[in-house]
Amino acid sequence: MSGESRVANYAIGEDEAGMRLDRWFRRRFPEVSQAHLNKIVRKGEVRVSGKRAEISTRLEAGQSVRVPPLAPTGAPPARPGAADPRDAEAIRAMILYEDADLMVLNKPYGLAVQGGSGTKRHIDGMLEALRDKRGERPSLVHRLDRDTSGALLVAKSRKIAAELGEIFRSRGAKKVYWALVEGVPKPAQGRISLFLAKGAAMGDDRSAAKGNRDDMERMRVARHGEPDAQHSVTLYAVVDKVPVRLAWLSMRPITGRTHQLRAHCEAIGHSIIGDPKYNRRPANDPARNDPLRAVPPGVEPKLHLVARRLTLPHPRGGMIDVTAPLPPHMEKSFAMFGFDVASYDPIEDAPDA
Repeated sequence: MSGESRVANYAIGEDEAGMRLDRWFRRRFPEVSQAHLNKIVRKGEVRVSGKRAEISTRLEAGQSVRVPPLAPTGAPPARPGAADPRDAEAIRAMILYEDADLMVLNKPYGLAVQGGSGTKRHIDGMLEALRDKRGERPSLVHRLDRDTSGALLVAKSRKIAAELGEIFRSRGAKKVYWALVEGVPKPAQGRISLFLAKGAAMGDDRSAAKGNRDDMERMRVARHGEPDAQHSVTLYAVVDKVPVRLAWLSMRPITGRTHQLRAHCEAIGHSIIGDPKYNRRPANDPARNDPLRAVPPGVEPKLHLVARRLTLPHPRGGMIDVTAPLPPHMEKSFAMFGFDVASYDPIEDAPDA
């Protein structure tokens, strides 16, 4: 286990809101055993916003989790200063905006934001190379899926991370995502409001009984009152289209649930092109075998989703407004269909609710 050699504080992003502390640890530190986690929580070494916590504590966006040094098992301890300098160069090459307090990165397709099972290279680990002379390292403020490209906010200090986390928690940050989706949604502009929960539905033995890990990691539409069900809201607008084949969709998530946009697009019958996890039409869906709805040849089989724009108040005053470029595979698809990135985006004028 790689472990941490010093106490660290992690800001909770809005996409982690509602997550149990033990599940958060499993996501961030998959090598930590349950027994060890129970021990450090019981001893009060893990704290949430300065207070003792329980394994079952539900986290809220804007909070911080204090993580003590995690003793490695069967591996030498991490050496201070052992970060790869190439990581610092790679991070700097991603910078879209930077000041003394924060930076906005252009996260590329295929690079994970945080570690997990089998994931060795990720943004969170690469930020270690930017630890300053005081021993403080930049912190992630929110997350993007591995295959989602675009604007990712990083704080340079724990104080700024906490302040930015509060801005996200209070929904003061405005995020706009662009996607190419199968078919053309009707109406052309609308609001998706659903409850989402992780894994198979209760009584659904199709995934749980067969141990289908991919299904268990998917978010599904749930009913209000189900365990772990969280309300999710997304505003969407069609910017351009190739009838009836596909559409360029602009989306503004009001909430920040795991895989929210991908699950919402699937739920309305217009999955994001190149999404292997959320692209499952029921057998009785007429679009399933409709050749007119088939993705045109030449489109790369990669997730066509980018965190296009991020706007929020700066903790020290003023506004941050950063736009990320399209990743190469989306740029190629836009050129193929004649979509102009300078087109008017109707989501900009959509109401907040």
